[in-house]
Amino acid sequence: MSNQFSRTQLIFGAENMDKLQKSRVAVFGVGGVGGYTVEALARSGVGTLDLIDNDKVCLSNINRQIIATRSTVGKYKVDVAKERIIDINPDAKVNIYKTFYLPETKDQFHFEDYDYVVDAIDTVTGKIQLVLQAQEAGTPIISSMGAGNKINPSQFEVADIYKTSVCPLAKVMRRELKKRGVKKLKVVYSKEKPIKNSEDVPGSNAFVPSTVGLIIASEVIKDILGFYN
Repeated sequence: MSNQFSRTQLIFGAENMDKLQKSRVAVFGVGGVGGYTVEALARSGVGTLDLIDNDKVCLSNINRQIIATRSTVGKYKVDVAKERIIDINPDAKVNIYKTFYLPETKDQFHFEDYDYVVDAIDTVTGKIQLVLQAQEAGTPIISSMGAGNKINPSQFEVADIYKTSVCPLAKVMRRELKKRGVKKLKVVYSKEKPIKNSEDVPGSNAFVPSTVGLIIASEVIKDILGFYN
């Protein structure tokens, strides 16, 4: 009988669909990148999703965030994302945390419970702590590097953090993770040089963050299922 995951099952098979349904993925940051990651994971059949973000949808999010519409402005991003996930898959379990992840809030989360962690936050201190906490728990993690001020989605690729170049955020992460003895980290980054603007906040668009989010989701699914390993 046809169901919402029938086409996906044609690729992955029934056993792997069951594995996805039993998987639990935590997504830290549900904005331009993380929102599309969450959407793709839900549409792929991941059974449990933990969403961590303390921000609310604002008008300037509409240009790039899948959860941002006129009707969701002012609502917590995790609330909007949860509503979308349940509408996509009523059988999914969604845990939400209106929390800004930093070293000070890390104890709220037990990484041993997750099959995978997605880092889609912006702060360097938070990103570093996510990696350290995932490493300590032995939980796979993938991190988004800089997506702001870029316009070429074809320049993004998956690599180990120590094989990245050009990206300013990746440079900082390489240095800081090396200091802390982290040997490897899967990331999505771009070799495109950021476009300079006159504002304090980075410029963005509809097609770059979405590309990064979907690449991350594909890596999570493939790693959970053991594809290409």
